[in-house]
Amino acid sequence: MSQTPEFPFLHPGELVAGGKRDRLGPGDLGPEHRRTAWERLGKDQFDVLVVGGGVVGAGIALDAATRGLSVALVEARDLASGTSSRSSKMFHGGLRYLEQLEFGLVREALKERELALSTLAPHLVKPLRFLYPLTHRVWERPYVAAGLTLYDTMGGSKSVPGQHHLTRHGAMRLAPGLRRDSMIGGVTYYDTVVDDARHTMTVARTAAHYGAVIRTSTQVVGFLREADRVVGVKLRDTEDGRTGEARANVVINATGVWTDEVQSLSRQRGRFHVRASKGVHIVVPRDRIVSDAAIILRTTTSVLFIIPWGAHWIVGTTDTDWNLDLAHPAATKADIDYLLDRVNEVLVTPLTHADIDGVYAGLRPLLAGENDDTSKLSREHAVARVAPGLVSIAGGKYTTYRVMAADAMDEAAQDIPARVSPSITEKVALLGADGYFALVNQTVQLAEHYGIHPYRMTHLLDRYGSLVDEVLAMAAGKPELLQPITDAPAYLQVEVVYAAAAEGALHLDDILARRTRISIEYSDRGANCAEQVAHLVAPVLGWDAEDIDREVSTYQARVRAEIESQTQPDDTSADALRAAAPEPRPQLLEPVPQDR
Repeated sequence: MSQTPEFPFLHPGELVAGGKRDRLGPGDLGPEHRRTAWERLGKDQFDVLVVGGGVVGAGIALDAATRGLSVALVEARDLASGTSSRSSKMFHGGLRYLEQLEFGLVREALKERELALSTLAPHLVKPLRFLYPLTHRVWERPYVAAGLTLYDTMGGSKSVPGQHHLTRHGAMRLAPGLRRDSMIGGVTYYDTVVDDARHTMTVARTAAHYGAVIRTSTQVVGFLREADRVVGVKLRDTEDGRTGEARANVVINATGVWTDEVQSLSRQRGRFHVRASKGVHIVVPRDRIVSDAAIILRTTTSVLFIIPWGAHWIVGTTDTDWNLDLAHPAATKADIDYLLDRVNEVLVTPLTHADIDGVYAGLRPLLAGENDDTSKLSREHAVARVAPGLVSIAGGKYTTYRVMAADAMDEAAQDIPARVSPSITEKVALLGADGYFALVNQTVQLAEHYGIHPYRMTHLLDRYGSLVDEVLAMAAGKPELLQPITDAPAYLQVEVVYAAAAEGALHLDDILARRTRISIEYSDRGANCAEQVAHLVAPVLGWDAEDIDREVSTYQARVRAEIESQTQPDDTSADALRAAAPEPRPQLLEPVPQDR
């Protein structure tokens, strides 16, 4: 197939005049894929059926598909709608786990960081310099140096520089926003940053590219059994209430904090339990903290990260037990005050509530242990064959999703009659990675070709990689789509159209909270642009005027509930406000009745 003469690294599929695509390529999760996916779920016999559309579930789907197996993935809400869109946005080894002597976990995570940065997802995972301020004389510098030496070497080869030691003056030049009396010196080291929701969605699209059936808004409401064996699941479409069944040789429960809930539907005794730990982050404008590096701060119980995020900083996180609504963990005023108090201990110009543009809360799925302190529970993962035909996986951390997926598939292999090949995902680049580095070198030419500013092209390349031509092709004949969203100018209008057409977004919440990060990057949380975005995607998703009104009102009600919940003093009152907001998926069952 011929390539576009201007940019030979773009893989154009079928071309029309001007070198633009007239259809989407493999990995498309648009409306047509959704329609055919329901049909296939009902008629195909799959080798593997994955329950859960977080990064681990998506990773399992990709692992299974690239082993040559037939695989389907179902998710009750949206891809990455739980933990996988609400992390600290780092693909990292976990420096603090060295102190907990979890050397194996750190080594494994550092290897995965290197793979993602260099091969698997260089368009999504970026190197990030951190400043570690030193606060104690004599002992702390050699102690930190020893830890960072381990950190720099445990993962094998690496694409980022090693540690560098600074005097107090040197640290102040790097981060003038820190108080002089907050440190006696500093050490810099490198980790990485990632848009977690976009990465998870790209893993799922890559799985679809290799043949996986991916369907969101599809809830598991029961299990199919033959004697003592699980042979499939009962399904409910959470958009229209349709029910159906899907059959597979093995079902893998990869639902994170919902592990126990899904497990109970199988009527099998679980081999482990999962506890939810709430992590809260605040998002503030970049000019509120003057620093040329991310910052890591020690607290009495854990660590605090200050991470650059486009035009913002993300500050987090808390670490508290959570026993309320798993779908919508709520941040309280106490959580936000805690973060402000901790970060203001070191800032020249303190942050206030008025500085906060966004807040988000997520739940870590920790394996239940005997220690009640969630910050000390292990981040190792566990896999168990709960019953013939049913495997569960839980725990772990975002960075090690690929290893977790391979372990789950290795365990599931005993329920698959055919020979199962070994995992090869360490060699499988995600969609958009192929050709990315060459396109970065062509940023100016690409920008001229499409008639947009080079900084816009950089933004697009770092979100879509070499799929950027597929995105911009949607603006062919519609130049207005290359204009920014009026009340969220960091994003082009074509990006939200593409989210609905190719990335599996079904609702405004999917687009504003996960395909873009408008809900945490603007002080109105996306409420002001909701109507414009709804009109942009309506033709793709088949919405009429009534649908548009419902989507806008539902999203804006969610925003009001979240903002109000963040003024509450405790989890119970915050949760009650947040849970009262309408659910965009009208047929979702919460909780699923146990007698189904």
